[in-house]
Parts: sequence; structure tokens; C-alpha cells
Amino acid sequence: WFMLVLCWFIPVLCQHMTNSRSFSIDYKNNCFQKDGKPFQYISGSIHYSRIPREYWKDRLLKMYMTGLNAIQVYVPWNFHETVQGVFNFAGDRDLEYFLNLANQTGLLVILRPGPYICAEWEMGGLPAWLLQKPNIILRSADTEYLKPASDWLAMLLTKMKPWLYQNGGNIISVQVENEYGSYFACDYNYMRHLHTLFRLFLGEDVILFTTDGNTDKEMICGTLEGLYATIDFGTDTNITAAFIRQRRFEPKGPLVNSEFYTGWLDHWGDKHASVDTVKVSKMLGEMLSMGASVNMYMFEGGTNFGYWNGKFRSVVTSYDYNAPLSEAGDPTDKLLAIRDVIKNFRDIPVGPMPPATPKFAYGFITLQKVSLLDTLSPQGPVRSQYPLTFEEIKQYYGFMLYRTTLPRNVPEPTPLISPLNGIHDRAYVSVNGVFQGLMERDTALVMNVTGQQGDQLDILVENMGRVNFGSYINDNKSLLGNLILGNDVLTDWSIYPLDIDTAVANGLLQVDHSGSAMEAGDGPMIYSGTLKSTGLAWDTFVKLNGWTKGQVWVNGVNLGRYWPQRGPQQTLYVPGPFLSATQPNNITVLELERAPSHRRILFMDRPQLNSTGQKT
Repeated sequence: WFMLVLCWFIPVLCQHMTNSRSFSIDYKNNCFQKDGKPFQYISGSIHYSRIPREYWKDRLLKMYMTGLNAIQVYVPWNFHETVQGVFNFAGDRDLEYFLNLANQTGLLVILRPGPYICAEWEMGGLPAWLLQKPNIILRSADTEYLKPASDWLAMLLTKMKPWLYQNGGNIISVQVENEYGSYFACDYNYMRHLHTLFRLFLGEDVILFTTDGNTDKEMICGTLEGLYATIDFGTDTNITAAFIRQRRFEPKGPLVNSEFYTGWLDHWGDKHASVDTVKVSKMLGEMLSMGASVNMYMFEGGTNFGYWNGKFRSVVTSYDYNAPLSEAGDPTDKLLAIRDVIKNFRDIPVGPMPPATPKFAYGFITLQKVSLLDTLSPQGPVRSQYPLTFEEIKQYYGFMLYRTTLPRNVPEPTPLISPLNGIHDRAYVSVNGVFQGLMERDTALVMNVTGQQGDQLDILVENMGRVNFGSYINDNKSLLGNLILGNDVLTDWSIYPLDIDTAVANGLLQVDHSGSAMEAGDGPMIYSGTLKSTGLAWDTFVKLNGWTKGQVWVNGVNLGRYWPQRGPQQTLYVPGPFLSATQPNNITVLELERAPSHRRILFMDRPQLNSTGQKT
């Protein structure tokens, strides 16, 4: 308080105080320097976009009490600019509030603003509206990409400049792009342009760095003179060999592992990933003993709420990552082992580790079928002779319904074909409201249908999340190319963009008492129910035993996808802040294939992330 008063009356003194703060690279002694003294960071990755705002402080405090002195943060471009030119930094997107909480907690920040971040996040953080330019070359000097990317960075970096450490904030270094050496373009002009932008908006004093995988090709294409080259690797890598590779690109300066993998991500249909705690703690100790600065990826993974998962078919809703803090932010044995290692290198904050957030098993509730009506596409259809993409209609996430009629009688089972693998990503097919089956990208591109000329053919297309890594991130969604029924190209489509999230949030979906809709259990259908208030709003986990695949909303918040038959994830995390302790909680389920006859879902007090499937 006293210093604030002085700053008010004597601005020159404050300027001097800010200027005395510095964070730099000491090439002579191969280390970082903070305020003129050698500094080694011990950091952990945390993604504010995967954690409810109400829990940010809890997670940051647990990281600080583990002994970390820094955190590493991605900024997902598409999370903040969902619509081109409209920037959202409110509520759970309030990056500056998050940075301030970290600062208050005593944590420095390593910022990774992209514009591409990977992170198993939808399209690697790039906005889907970029794909309205059909020939755009993402992550390159192509002006169609560079202009919006530059506009985004100009806005973001201007906002971040006051948060730089030398300006009184807590950001000690900033990454330019992300693992660019893994991308096919290898466009140095693009990297030079970004370098110029970052310097223009952040100044000459901040450390700018790159991160790349542990291969020569990745380091060659991902590094650039003037950007400090760091490396990433996990427990399956020889530490000495990896740092020798970094040394080939940065002969002097600190050794840095920007992503030391404490765990790994899960994919639908695989076993729950895990990385051995003993290996993690042993390797961490070895790197810190060498004087290396280390960021643990992830320290808490969080959750891919809504439609934010990447890789269109692979990445599950949970981003638990087998990390030291669980998906629900609970300390694990891995965290305690890591804390024991850190004690050997710096003083651990005094005091107890904050406990796990309380959990509650609310039990079973039964859902009822909901009438779809016209509330899901109030603006009506877009009419087109041939299918249009999600991007062309500016429906970037979720679902669209493609409707046409059968051009002739097909009394015998007749193949419906996507000849160019154009199902992006799953299509649920009905004739006159009767579910016929599904088509799926790469795996199920032909199915048989029957019907009469003029029958209504409905195809509900699901966007499962865009590719987030590699050369296929320009991942359009829809029926790409024509569908062929026998020898007939299907035409004259009515295309309905479905805004299910708004309909759910506004309570527009009503229970269907008419009995006129298709029987429950056949094809895409919405179900609704109520979780009665108990006086508690604690974390819980919803299990959909016997359900097939779909989405769940709690009080209008999209929890993400469920797919218990494919596994390994069997429960969805429901943070306590999403629930009401005093009002009935509205639960909505979109089941895409087949609902169980019991129509029940279960709220448990613990997660189940490690089953490879279930019997229905």
C-alpha cells in the first residue's frame, strides 16, 4: 500500500522499480537470469480454457504449493475469436483475470499465444472460419492466413504487453508459433513475419522462444535466428541425447524442456494412457540436477467441454492426461512424488496442500424423450442443389441436418455411397423418420437403404472435432462431395444448421407427450430430465451406462461427448459450479444412435476413465 501511494505521487520512482525487473538469457553461464540473478524455472502446463473460471484459483494454488515457480499457458485463438473480428475475453475467457490470479499466487507465466497451439484442441486453436477460403494454406505466409493471424496477434499481444515481467507483470517468456517443425510448410518467411510482429508489439526485452520435437527435421524447420530454441520430450527419451540436439541449435544458454510429458492423452477405443510416476520423478530430478528449466505437460489437463476436442474421431472429452492434478483438480501420488523431487532444488511453500474439491454421488435420474420441433434451426434451411460444408454455412461446430427426397423407388436394399470419403465425420441416416444406420469417415462409406420415390431422406452430420496436428488441419466438415444412391447423384438439398446449444440453454426443448415421434432408442433423439436440488453443488461424474454416443448438457452447459461403448472414458466430469444447490438442475442428452430402454443416467462421486468398453 505504501509503495502504491509513492507511485501515485512519484511516478519516476515507479518507473525505476519496473525497470529494475528483468528476465533474460545469460549465454555466458548457460542459464536464465531474473533480476540479475541465475534462475531455473520449474513449471507446469495448465489450460484456463479447460477449467471452470471458479476453479482457476484452486488449481493455481495447488501448483504453487507443489513447489512450482511458473506455469505455462496456451491461448486458443478460436476460443476468443469464434466469429471473425469479434473478440471475447469475458467470463471463462478472461485471460487477464487468470494471469492476475497466477500473479497473486506467486507464479510466473510462460505464454504460448500461437497463433497455432496444437494442444489436442479443435483445429489446434485456429478458428474454423479461416476455412471459408478454400485454398488457404494455414500456418504459412499465404496472405489469406497471414492477415487474420496478424490482426489477432496485434490485438492479443497489445493486451499482453503490460503483463510482461519487465513491465511489472509475470510473463517471463513468450513462444512464437508452436512445434512448427512438425508442420509440412517449413515456411521461414512465415516465422520471420511472426518474429517481427512479436517484437513490434512486445518490445526487444522479452525472451521469445520456439519449442520443437526431438528430431533434426523438427528443430531445423521450427527454429529461427533470434528465437531461443527449446525442445520437448518425455520419459521414453535419453535426456543427454535430447539436450545435445538442443545444443546443436543453441550452443549457449539454458537447457530447456518445454514439454516434459507427465502423462498422455486418451483416444476413443484405446486404453486410458498412463506414464509411470517413478520414471517421471526420476527424470525430472535428473534434468533439474543438470540445471535445466523444465515445464511439465500437463500439470492439470482439465476437460474438453463442448466441441473443443481435436482430431475429429480420436480425442476423448476428458483431458485428465494422467497428470499430477487430476481432471477434477485433485492432487495425486504423482504430484506428491514430484513435490518430493522439487524439495531438493528450491524451498517448498510452507503449509498444507489444498484438499481435493468435494464430490457427491447424486444417484440415478430417468430421462424423457424430447420433441425436436423447429427450435433447433429457427432460421430454416439453406437450399442447395449439392451439399454445402459447415464452413460455407458458417456453422462451425456441432451438427447439421441434410434433407432431400429419394429420386426413385428403391424396394430392394440399395447402396448409399460417399465415393470420395466425404463423410466428415459421422452421418446418421433416416428415411421418413426411421433410422437406417450410420456412415463414418474413413471406415463406413457405404450403407443400404430402401424406400419409395419422394420419401424424405435425412442425414444428420456430426462434426467430431477438427484435426489439430499435422498437415490435415484444414479439416472441412459436412458431406464433402456428392452422395450417390445406386447410380443416382442426390440433389436438391435443404440444409439445416442446428443450434442445439442455444435451444438447450434457453429451455426450448419440451418433453414429447404426443407419442408421434420415433420410438426411443432409434437414431438421433434428445432426452431431458431433472436432477433435484440437494442443498449441495459439489463436483460429480455422470455415467451413461447402456447409452451409445452423444452429448450431455447440465443447466445449459455442454459437458462434451460421451461414447462409453468405445471407451475408455465412461464418465463425464460435472464441476460443482455448473450445478445449483437450490434449484432443479436441467439435464439434456443428445443420443445419436441408440438409447437404453431404462433411459437412466447415474451421477457418481468418482470418475471412470479406464474401461475399454461395456455391454449394453
